[in-house]
Amino acid sequence: MSAGTQTPPGEAVPSCTGSKADLRAKAAAAGKGEVLDRYAADYPMGPHDQPQSMCPAFGSLRVGLRMRRTATVLSGSACCVYGLTFTSHFYGARRTVGYVPFDSETLVTGKLFEDLRDAVHQLADPGEVDAVVVINLCVPTASGVPLRLLPDVIDGVRIIGIDVPGFGVPTHAEAKDVLAGAMLAYARKEAEAGPVLAPRKGREDRPTVTLLGEMFPADPVILGRMLEPLGLAAGPAVPTREWRELYQALDCAAVAAIHPFYTASIRELQAAGRKVVGSAPVGAEGTAAWLDAIGDACGVPQAKVDGVKNGLVAATRGALAGAPIKGRVTVSGYEGSELLVARLLVESGADVRYVGSACPKTPWSAPDREWLEARGIPVQFRASLEQDIAAVDEYEPDLAIGTTPVVQHAKEKAIPALYFTNLISARPLMGPAGAGALAQVANAAMANKERFDAMKAFFEGVGTGDTAGIWEDTPKLRPEFRQKRLVQLRKRQKKTDKGVAAPPAERGF
Repeated sequence: MSAGTQTPPGEAVPSCTGSKADLRAKAAAAGKGEVLDRYAADYPMGPHDQPQSMCPAFGSLRVGLRMRRTATVLSGSACCVYGLTFTSHFYGARRTVGYVPFDSETLVTGKLFEDLRDAVHQLADPGEVDAVVVINLCVPTASGVPLRLLPDVIDGVRIIGIDVPGFGVPTHAEAKDVLAGAMLAYARKEAEAGPVLAPRKGREDRPTVTLLGEMFPADPVILGRMLEPLGLAAGPAVPTREWRELYQALDCAAVAAIHPFYTASIRELQAAGRKVVGSAPVGAEGTAAWLDAIGDACGVPQAKVDGVKNGLVAATRGALAGAPIKGRVTVSGYEGSELLVARLLVESGADVRYVGSACPKTPWSAPDREWLEARGIPVQFRASLEQDIAAVDEYEPDLAIGTTPVVQHAKEKAIPALYFTNLISARPLMGPAGAGALAQVANAAMANKERFDAMKAFFEGVGTGDTAGIWEDTPKLRPEFRQKRLVQLRKRQKKTDKGVAAPPAERGF
């Protein structure tokens, strides 16, 4: 076996059913310790042991699939690859996802790495693609499949290999940063080595502000209009839509960390000498503070900033006054923009009682956190599902904004609820144009409270869980059987964690 450090022959092949600690230990022993240490520093874990959103690798997969002339290959268990490709096409991908199958023998002997290398060579057609991305999932990462040994370039096609294990990257939102950061690092070295491709629409005459994070399509346009009176222009949004935009992102006057958890990307942009500004122009106060920060970072005279700021802030206040939100609200999600949405809700008149984000606290989220906490609103970073649900139970809001299970829990309690990703983050939020964007959907949802009450009253008494339905005799709970089964499951899990197969009697249900 010549392909770097991998699971030695004779040792157990890591399984995706193993414990998180066990997989980390195996990955570190197989040569992935440095990568995992960097992830632990960039994306610190929270109270939950496992990500409570979709598989983190989906974030990296999504970034690659959205880029022009970019091929993506997944290296992982077939069930994981099936789930990821299904999800990617559900979200509108119109591109093939590459997969190199493996078994215990090819994983242990290093043949999997050789198969990946062959696949990369087949895909690296400069007439078709600018880059090939290879993503190690949990088992190949834990086994030490050394993507670092893949060639950096083949016939002018860039090769990017990254590890995105569920036991090392907490959320799919941060996995976007794993690939975006790796691409920025590659592009920065190219730019330092010599001339690179200009943007497709040509170079911008004005200094640009790179936008960090996936946003509603209208927001970059709105931000560009807000920056124009300052003599600035909106640069590309990272993650980018094509490779050459990476050079443009690096060649900016400042970086707006709209989503503040892109730690790896920020590291590369700072290495290129760029200043990073947190928060975003949401609400009147947010707009004023953000324009001041951008003006300072880009060297715009304060008098000019004040002139632009006064007009935009007045317009934003007018839009907020014309679209008030009255009611108690809890906010939670895993997109990274939860604090921005909460700020806009507060300035719209909402009584926000709790803000939870699955993403971590960073220096660039400080302005929003401090603003919310100064108004007595608790902010929970790395919030678990249990914490988000507990907030709904404690505050009994008029509207709960959150992830799917939070929305489900709230509606079971006859509380109107909105799914953050599809119904909130998919709306414009910035400046005057975004000031009234939440009011229509939030007020419409809260107006449905009577309908929820009527439905709850109609179905009252039909039971819940395994007692739901209409019965001649209500099912009788047998807690002793449940306890016995729980003990069996715990014993089986302990044996699985130790690598011991459970006896037939303890398998299944």
